[in-house]
Amino acid sequence: MRITSIGRVAGLSLALALSAGAASATATAEEAASLKTTLMPLGGEKAGNKDGTIPAWTGGLTTATPGFDNGGRRPDPFAADKPLYSITAMNAAEHAAKLPEGVKQMMQRFPNSFRVDVYPSRRTAAAPDHVYENTFRNATRAKIVDSPAGPVPEGAYGGVPFPIPKTGAEAMWNVLLRWRGESWYTEFNGYTLTPEGKRVVVLQARNDHQMPYYAPDGSLEKFNGEHWMVRSINTGPAIRAGEAITGREQLRGDKSQAWVYLTGQRRVRKLPNTCCDTPTPFSAGLVSFDEIEGFTGRLDQFDWKLVGKQEMLIPYNSNRSLVPTKDTDLVGERHLNPDHVRWELHRVWVVEANLKPGQRHTAPRSLYYIDEDSWVLAWGDRWDSKGQLARSVFVVPVAMPDIPAQAAVTWGTYDHISGGAFVNVVMNQQKQQYKVQKRYNDAVFTPDAMAGEGVR
Repeated sequence: MRITSIGRVAGLSLALALSAGAASATATAEEAASLKTTLMPLGGEKAGNKDGTIPAWTGGLTTATPGFDNGGRRPDPFAADKPLYSITAMNAAEHAAKLPEGVKQMMQRFPNSFRVDVYPSRRTAAAPDHVYENTFRNATRAKIVDSPAGPVPEGAYGGVPFPIPKTGAEAMWNVLLRWRGESWYTEFNGYTLTPEGKRVVVLQARNDHQMPYYAPDGSLEKFNGEHWMVRSINTGPAIRAGEAITGREQLRGDKSQAWVYLTGQRRVRKLPNTCCDTPTPFSAGLVSFDEIEGFTGRLDQFDWKLVGKQEMLIPYNSNRSLVPTKDTDLVGERHLNPDHVRWELHRVWVVEANLKPGQRHTAPRSLYYIDEDSWVLAWGDRWDSKGQLARSVFVVPVAMPDIPAQAAVTWGTYDHISGGAFVNVVMNQQKQQYKVQKRYNDAVFTPDAMAGEGVR
């Protein structure tokens, strides 16, 4: 793997970048100052690459496309762009250094249908000023500390916690606490793709989301560690209509809580384990909790190594995935339809996760690829106990200048052993897609509120 230069981050050595320990040091004032000079405010290098295939960051995309209504279909701001080139099984070897192993595996398995269309790279990631300001503060005040739930951030609030990461754990917390808005509402469908090539709807849902960590009128002193809340109500298919799940995520994962409402039992039950490789109820057991949006959950089972930074092809600015009006136009029989997924060349942080001695997990080793600008985890490969590449997680982010953010929408997993897949947050047939909301009342994310919504 060819690792590119980390950039002119003052004092940041590769030796520190390769450290995987839980403890970490905050950035120096000199390092933090680079967030106002050589680095963009969330941590990515401002400069483009040497050959010009990655442009410089000049502020991101912050002007909404004319005619866009909040909650409606986000138009493609780059609809006029044409692919620079396409990668298939026939020419994959020429681009192997910039493709994750899972992408190459998909090309080998489905040589006649899976491809990567590469478009001009556009550095659209952006955030409000208060997020930039808090990220700058976090750089010198946040650190990783050990807890019963593994390494957790301390001293971070309202921005990327570690814009100049020095350990793998710091980079993963940047993923978990990345900016994507404070409160939003989504409607979507989820599909399983069987090894035989059949699409099966396993989920039709409407979700309320909130990140108290990003409340602009909050503060580090008032923050209680509860950083993400979600309420999901199933509207279909018929056998699952009325089911619901509510979760409240804490920085310390052992304090996180989740409840499920099952219509057959007509009561709310607290979920005993919403972590790690436990199968999720909403996916009909097809993905694990730690595969939600690429990675979600606690970090205590693995050692996290920050391998370095690399130029990689990843899904990015893929507003074209929202253009089709039918789910089946985006979701193919074996994988996402390549016609509607935009790939770009970006610098990514590469993080390797290796299972700690004495721990158990279905995927003892993983490699994750994290966009340097937005901290979206765009792709991840996971190996099983036999050393086989078993699964890949993918995220399809879109540009949302109205927030502004580069935010994940559709995500899922490809199972390289069975040949099946799970694709979630497919919004193409929905009138409401990703709607920015005013702050919800805290009571929305409680078991009682969920039971009242889910009863049938």
